[in-house]
This record gives sequence, structure tokens and C-alpha cells, in this order.
Amino acid sequence: MFALNRKTKGEALFDIINNILMLCICFITLYPIWYVLVNAFNNGNDAMQGGIYWWPRMFTLENFKAVFESPGIMQSMWITVAKTLIGVVAHVFFTAMVAYAFSRRNLIGGRFYMILGTITMFFGGGLIPSFLLIRDLHLLENFMVYIIPVLFSFFDLIIFMTFFREIPDGLEEAARIDGANDWSIFLRVVLPVSMPVIATIALFHGVYQWNDYFTGMIYINNESLQPIQTYLYRVVAQSSSSQMMVAVQGSAATKTVTSQSIKLATMVVTTLPIVFVYPFLQRYFVKGMMIGSIKG
Repeated sequence: MFALNRKTKGEALFDIINNILMLCICFITLYPIWYVLVNAFNNGNDAMQGGIYWWPRMFTLENFKAVFESPGIMQSMWITVAKTLIGVVAHVFFTAMVAYAFSRRNLIGGRFYMILGTITMFFGGGLIPSFLLIRDLHLLENFMVYIIPVLFSFFDLIIFMTFFREIPDGLEEAARIDGANDWSIFLRVVLPVSMPVIATIALFHGVYQWNDYFTGMIYINNESLQPIQTYLYRVVAQSSSSQMMVAVQGSAATKTVTSQSIKLATMVVTTLPIVFVYPFLQRYFVKGMMIGSIKG
């Protein structure tokens, strides 16, 4: 019995090599994030000299002060928070509602709808037709341009549908015996037992909404409606320090910040919120990713 628990030399060597390899991968993945953090908290002029890899050489908060004093950044942050929260709730509810209908075996024309939906996963009209459609729907310069075009995803529908089909039929039959209709079953039976897949789709779409800069860049010219990621895009697009100093004109930080330090600080400000949310949804995310897997 004791001999069975002992690892062979080959297994022990494999574990050592595997651990070293995973540590290298973790380092390669995490170090760029650490590098951005270190330089974001370092004096901008000092950082231009290079040589900062592990710790700030001249610690300062002036970079973040300059970012938050920039015109429009807080408005952009509120737009991002609003479109993320509203977009996630609307997307999850609407996609789940359609997926519940698709999960019914007796849906008339269900196979035909599945074929049409699958085609849309691989083929799209392109940017110009999309822009013309958004224009004709009067969504240009409209907050709802962040919500309506991505209200539904067929990929997410497949994930929802797969989960719904694994729910025991007895739950629905019992609800129907008690007089529940389709809406009652969906809202009071199906959704409450579907938290793993709901959290997974919410995480997927929440990350998309938070990181999306393209929609604000193409369809929105009004800066008061642009999200923080579009603001970050405009910050990164600035090529000279003088242009950045105009954005923070009147700030005492102009003596210690540079365009590069503001870029890094803005990246930290726009990235950390979604990073903090992920650990709270991770356990649901892992369960959701196992949907449709082979079960013994």
C-alpha cells in the first residue's frame, strides 16, 4: 500500500518540470501587468530614463491625479458603468428568454432557426452595412447603441440552451400542475436554478461591455456619451506630451507627468474594476464552462 503512493523518478521529474513551466507562464502573463502598475506609480519624467522594472523609483500619485482631473474622464467612467450594468442585465435576460424557447423540443421550426443562427456566428455584413443600420435605427449619438445591437448573441444562446436542457423535466411538470404558464416557469423555476450559466454569460458580456471602445469611437461623437475605453483610446492616440498637457491644463501635476505616465495610469484605472469583479464570479464561471461536457 505504501509503495503505491510513492512516485517514480519519472513522475517526480515530470512534476518538477511541469511546475517550473507553469511558473514561467504565470510570470510571463503577470509581469506586464506589474510593469504597468510600477510605472503608473512612478514619476513620469524619471520613468523616461528607463531602468524601472520591479519597484517605483520615485513613487507618486500625480499621474492618477492628472487622470482624474482630465476633462470628461468621470463622465466617461459613469457611462461605462451604466452601459455595463444595463447591458449585462438586458443581454442575459433577453438571451436566456430566447434560449428557453429554443430548448423546448416541440418548438415549431426550431431546426431551421438553429441553422439561421449558426450562419450568423460565422458571417456578418461588415462595418458599412452595420453603420447604415445603426443610422436608420436612429441610434447614432444615442446611449442605446451600446445596448440594443448586442442585446442577443447566438453563441450565448447555445450555452444557455445546453444548460436549460439539463434541468429535470419534473420541475416544469410540477409547475404546470400548479397552474404555472411558460412565463412563470421561466421566471420562477428556470432562472433561479440557472445561476452558474447566468454568471458565466454575465461575466462574458460584462467584460465585453467594459472593454468595448470601438462602438463609442464609430457611432458616438458626443464626448459626454463616450465610455472610458474610448477615452483611453484617445489618450493613447495622443503622440506628444504637449497635447496631453493641454488635457490636464491647470493641474499642478504638469511638472511631473508625461503622456506615457498618463497612458499607464489611465490603463490601470480602466482595467482594475473588471479585474476585481472576476474573483467573485470565478466559481460560477468554472461551473458554466463545464456545460455540455462529457459526464461519466
